[in-house]
Amino acid sequence: MATDAPPPAKAEHHLPSAEEFTTVQESAEFGELRRSYRSFAFPLTVAFIAWYLLYVLLSNYAGGFMGTKLLGNVNIAFVLGIAQFVTTFLIAWWYSRHAAAKLDPKAEAIKSRMEGGA
Repeated sequence: MATDAPPPAKAEHHLPSAEEFTTVQESAEFGELRRSYRSFAFPLTVAFIAWYLLYVLLSNYAGGFMGTKLLGNVNIAFVLGIAQFVTTFLIAWWYSRHAAAKLDPKAEAIKSRMEGGA
């Protein structure tokens, strides 16, 4: 059923100036947010890339090892290949939890302060 009621009013947001963005970017609080992100994302990215390259190198240069049968026709290469997918999803899940617990509250506080003009 359609009504002729106007849409709800949107709250007014303060649009920060370039100087305010620069001030926030130079603040200790923003530096802590950036450190929290980097201390999680960079080491995990390096570890995953190393794990991926190990898989590729083993696939190319250790064919005998990778062809070792574990159970029926399932070999080491297959298990490590599936582990690539599993670790990808685990990292995404872990990052999501980290962001929700550590990054999002800090980012929301900064955003609220900037939009509120405080």
